[in-house]
Amino acid sequence: PEVLTVVWARRFAGYKRPELITRDVQRFERIRHSTDRPIQLIWAGKPYPMDLGAKSTFNALVHNSKGWKNVSVLVGYELKLSKLLKGAADVWLNNPRIPREASGTSGMTASMNGAVNLSTADGWMLEYAKHQVNAWMPEPAAPGTPDHEVDRHDMDTLLDALENEILPMYYDRTDQWWQVVQNSMADVLPFFDSDRMAHEYYEKLYTAE
Repeated sequence: PEVLTVVWARRFAGYKRPELITRDVQRFERIRHSTDRPIQLIWAGKPYPMDLGAKSTFNALVHNSKGWKNVSVLVGYELKLSKLLKGAADVWLNNPRIPREASGTSGMTASMNGAVNLSTADGWMLEYAKHQVNAWMPEPAAPGTPDHEVDRHDMDTLLDALENEILPMYYDRTDQWWQVVQNSMADVLPFFDSDRMAHEYYEKLYTAE
């Protein structure tokens, strides 16, 4: 509770851009070294064995994190570690390149455990997110924007949200922060749990006339 904890944890894949917020080296360093509003960041996950690009990204993060203050990259990502991270996260970071993300179930279960999602506008977030109410979901780049410009836009807007909105609220406006946390938990459970899914399947598949 004393230090804002940001977690990125899921399968490593190129379109998920796990290292996106680290690409602006100077800004990433400034945020990490803040003493007024301290932050710690955790990455965890696994690439597919034959996904050479994702393996390279993972290895680079592991290597770089050894020289980064307040950053850890965890190996051995399995269900037990996933559960621990979702219980520990204040912010669940998700930054796939639009429109590649099919769903994003890790963000759902993180919300159920009290984490607030910071995400690009893709996957399940399009149905769930209310910007600055139950999550942070910055506006996407214009359709047709080249990939390298999309990456820059998404990196900048996610870091803007983290540095200028989330961190100040977490440390300076605690009541507002806890309201967002409560909204995050309240809004996810009625619509994104397995009970609703099973009931909807039953209604549509087995009671259809």
